Amino acid sequence: MGKIITHFTGIFCVLLVLGVSVVDTVYAKPTTKDILDQLGGYPCPNSDFTCVKLTVPLDHFGKDDKQTIDVVFGVLPATGGRKGMFVTATGGPGSSGLASADSYTASYDASIAEHYDIVFFDQRGGYQSGNLQCPNAVATYYSSDGESATPEQEKALIQTAHTFADDCIKEMGVDPKTLPFYGTNQAVADLDAFRKAIGDDKIWLYGESYGTQFSQTYTANYPDHVGGLILDGTVDLTHSLLDYYVEQTQAFSDVIKETLKACNADDSCTGDFAGGDAQAFYDTLRTKLGTGAETFKFPQPNGKPVERQFTVSDLQTVVANLGYSEGDRMMLQRALASASHDDYVPLMREFYVALGIDPESEQPIPGSSDDYSDALYYAVECNDYALAGDSPEAKAEAYVKAGDPVDKAVPDLAGIFYGDLPCAFWPGNPPSERPANLVAKGVPTLVLGATADPATPVDNGRRVFKNLADGYLITMQGGPHVIYGRGNACPDDLVTAFLVDDKMPDQKETSCDGIVSDTYVPNAPVDASTFKTALEAMDSAYSEIYYLPEYYYGATTDELKIGCAFGGTIAFKSTEDDKRSFKLNNCAFSKGFIMTGSGSITDGVSMDVAIKGPKTGQLSYTLDADGNSKVTGDYDGKKVDLSS
Repeated sequence: MGKIITHFTGIFCVLLVLGVSVVDTVYAKPTTKDILDQLGGYPCPNSDFTCVKLTVPLDHFGKDDKQTIDVVFGVLPATGGRKGMFVTATGGPGSSGLASADSYTASYDASIAEHYDIVFFDQRGGYQSGNLQCPNAVATYYSSDGESATPEQEKALIQTAHTFADDCIKEMGVDPKTLPFYGTNQAVADLDAFRKAIGDDKIWLYGESYGTQFSQTYTANYPDHVGGLILDGTVDLTHSLLDYYVEQTQAFSDVIKETLKACNADDSCTGDFAGGDAQAFYDTLRTKLGTGAETFKFPQPNGKPVERQFTVSDLQTVVANLGYSEGDRMMLQRALASASHDDYVPLMREFYVALGIDPESEQPIPGSSDDYSDALYYAVECNDYALAGDSPEAKAEAYVKAGDPVDKAVPDLAGIFYGDLPCAFWPGNPPSERPANLVAKGVPTLVLGATADPATPVDNGRRVFKNLADGYLITMQGGPHVIYGRGNACPDDLVTAFLVDDKMPDQKETSCDGIVSDTYVPNAPVDASTFKTALEAMDSAYSEIYYLPEYYYGATTDELKIGCAFGGTIAFKSTEDDKRSFKLNNCAFSKGFIMTGSGSITDGVSMDVAIKGPKTGQLSYTLDADGNSKVTGDYDGKKVDLSS
């Protein structure tokens, strides 16, 4: 902004010399686009945003260190009367804000993009701001035995955490001496440097999950520069790391129980479980895997089945990963229902997706983790939270000892508690004391949460809310981890009114309706002989295609090939018109209903397939955006024309 001010001052002087009245002169205030151009703005990759690479000090608070680091911010200028910048701090830590920018913005009411410059960023060390990554170390670490019930297991747990920290730092290829400068205090100073570069006095700040950690820290450090604050899936920064994990581990356990309870209340869900009881099966499975891994045949993308093993540690990874949202929880119900019939393939698929692992090579998929970094997660966490102990070994032993009560109280998910154990061996410079309660005087604040949020338990937000000078609490019953922009009008409308109209909720505390899990979608039957009609068979086949975890969670590549449950393959390909086309090659999701053909998915779906098996035929299938399906063709020697 220095150049801009100098420029205007020069014009002012020239006008005085020429005798022109300044009052009569209309000055064009620089637009956001003008400022972005002066800052060297360029199109963000695969996005509508304009990116700016800002060079900032590696250590904002050091006097002599001249090292710098580049941090990338993305801006979508306001389309109408500009109020300011609406900045989003995404979760993790370790997520790429820029990778989420377009999809998040699409969920906003149009009036927000009209009145605000929308800003996302990759925090220092994130994808476009350094891309710290150690995928091989991560894959090994999360595939290891995470049990901690015995002294021998605890010793192994510590060694595994130590090995991961060493391997991850080595794989990143950065100077370990720089790692103490990736904490949140440094990162919020980067954002303030960007605010100054744009020339705004205040920003409106939205933080989700870890982003609430970031946003609270920014507000505490720069209180005069926040016009409004939204915390969604809130972290209570006053709690120690271990206290936080005790609460989180219990919350995950509670949410999984609620998920299984929701299944038991749904006849279509319990009907898929052998024995008809989701909770009872989960308990049995956990005990069974505790005695040894289950060996089974996994359908590889090359069409060849291969022997694989599913362990109790794998189960814990999958269950924790699928606790976050209503859709995830329904996917967990489906995978567990399959396992109740000794089919571990869906659980294994979920495990591979969670870790970004190629199911054929069982190695990390190149580029699959670009939008998230476990390496950056630890680089931030281990600088934000201190562990008690005089040495790395003492810190690790104290951490593990603190987990003994958790092992007894939550044996099925106790591994969650040990998530930050590598911090005992990570280079960092965490503060010795936790931050004070955020008061945010003069900053109107919305605190959003959900009763079924396992990652940032709802009581975190309630505690933060109670200390705010001008706070409003919005709580969804059930619901996901992070509730804004997920399609629920209750929180979304309140946020829009807050941002656009400066309107606070009518009450200090608001409750929004929500659910624990999405409506259950039954698994395909093992044998196609149970299908009564060709339409029922095709509806089931499409459900299986859509809910393949590799596809459902969004493939990171333009082409994706998956092995079908009972032989054959399905290959997806992205097209320029946002379609996802696919080809089926002798693909069967139920024995005796083998499909070869092609299809595409946009707002609806269409498929043309030849059927082999006890019954043969040629079928054309469509499903529109409203859920109406239709099949025509020939099947089992008869003409078919059926609609749902």
